[in-house]
Amino acid sequence: MSIVISKTACPACRSKGKDTTGDNLVTYEDGNKFCFSCNYLEKNNKVVTARTLTETKEIEMIGASGPIRDRKISEGIVNKFGVTLEWNGDGTVSYHHYPYHNVNDNIVLTKTRTVSSKTFKTVGTFDNTGLFGQGAWRSGGRYVTITEGELDALAVAEMFDGKWPVVSIKRGSGSAVKDIKESLEWLETFENVIISFDNDEAGKKAVDSILPLFSHNKAKVVTLPLKDAGDMLKEGRIKEFVACWWDAKAYRPANIVSFGDDSVWDAFVKRGTEEIIPLPKSYGALNAMMNGGLAAGEVTVIGALTSVGKTTLLYNLLYDMVMENNKKIGAVFLESDKGEIAEKIVSLHSGENIAIKPVDQRDNSVYREFYDDFKKNDKVFMYDHQGLSDVDELFSKMRWMVKGMDCDVLILDPLHAAVKSDENGTIDLFMDRCLKLAKETGVSIIIISHMRKPQVKDPHDVNEYDMKGSGSINQIAFNTLLLSRDKMSEDNYTRNSTKVQLVKCRRTGRTGHAGWLYYEEDTGRMVAGTPPETKAVEDEEF
Repeated sequence: MSIVISKTACPACRSKGKDTTGDNLVTYEDGNKFCFSCNYLEKNNKVVTARTLTETKEIEMIGASGPIRDRKISEGIVNKFGVTLEWNGDGTVSYHHYPYHNVNDNIVLTKTRTVSSKTFKTVGTFDNTGLFGQGAWRSGGRYVTITEGELDALAVAEMFDGKWPVVSIKRGSGSAVKDIKESLEWLETFENVIISFDNDEAGKKAVDSILPLFSHNKAKVVTLPLKDAGDMLKEGRIKEFVACWWDAKAYRPANIVSFGDDSVWDAFVKRGTEEIIPLPKSYGALNAMMNGGLAAGEVTVIGALTSVGKTTLLYNLLYDMVMENNKKIGAVFLESDKGEIAEKIVSLHSGENIAIKPVDQRDNSVYREFYDDFKKNDKVFMYDHQGLSDVDELFSKMRWMVKGMDCDVLILDPLHAAVKSDENGTIDLFMDRCLKLAKETGVSIIIISHMRKPQVKDPHDVNEYDMKGSGSINQIAFNTLLLSRDKMSEDNYTRNSTKVQLVKCRRTGRTGHAGWLYYEEDTGRMVAGTPPETKAVEDEEF
């Protein structure tokens, strides 16, 4: 047993102007001296520097064998792994020394654990070393267990009375992949690799990172009720640990499920029960074609050529969802400021299109009454962007609208003002983030998309492939609506009539012409319309 008898100044540290407290060098009962700061070593009255240790590639262990009583680990298991200990004068353990061997079974690194501070110090190099404990076991066999730390490896071996091989990664959870790769050939000689890492976020992340490295069905994961195997042993819950060990589940990549999973049936039962947000009745056959309207967790894209009325349609949608369906809306109008948004909503609430009324004829006291009446709902939250400069900031604000303010619907107008680039990769990434936000939170997202300049003269000859930019706009969308209008027609009704087409509805599969909307200039509202040619005939008959 090596007992610490004194602490004095380390000559190597002092030569570099360090060890100002004069207690870096530890002297043991056997006469050996060691500095845990610079690895200076005196053994048998001979000075052996840390550099010499590195050059010789072989390190002699300090300390002696013995039980680790506070961790309930026997001396037999300590010997099995070649671990040595040092003691304080009162008989308590001060240091653990964990050996690491190279392919020639030489100790080329020791990791020293200071018990009081739970900190580690290494002497030597991890190069060409196996996992901790690897040299204590023969390769091959039915089982090998991997833990996240040396003490956990000792604990598992203790709980199995040294029956099954147990090893630990070397450099902590952050380097788990590197450590496993360096010993993967040895690990693959076993029929089953049982992984028992810490039951915390870092441990779970490390498990997820190393599982794909192993052959199919070889790796299995232990789930513990306590933090780690060491805690299970300390608490005397050995039988419970053994049960968890035998119950370790085989690895399956995340999100790969089978019909044997109850989650598949649960998803089937849930199918069709998603919250549906109805569209205004004026939208012709859309509600029927979409089984009631827009579903929670879906991304809906509305495409149209410039100046067709996409934004006007959105204001009408927003207003109806608040007033008719009591929904909370997160509004991101990137080409409108908050004053314009307020003007459009007050117009719809008052039934007077304020935008076409001369300023000197407006009565703001009357508009204020409508403004106050609408704001009582407290259902609309706007992003006062003042010029969008950062997409990450935009998603942060949209996420806050959903998670912080419980918005049911997010409106983004237009997509191309958010991405700042029509490059496919930029749009692909943006649409993917929208999809993930919708699926994660259950919010329904409505996105306005510009379309390319048409090559035909018919203003209604548009399709989903005319979306400006990447094909992912339509591919990621659950629903795609197209709007078209003959905005240059000399006929007033025709000029203000918008054709609505449903070209994609993933939920129902229905597509086709969905009806007409007519824009009332005096009110700013979009109401149910009729085909312009039919209206013309009706007017002639009248």
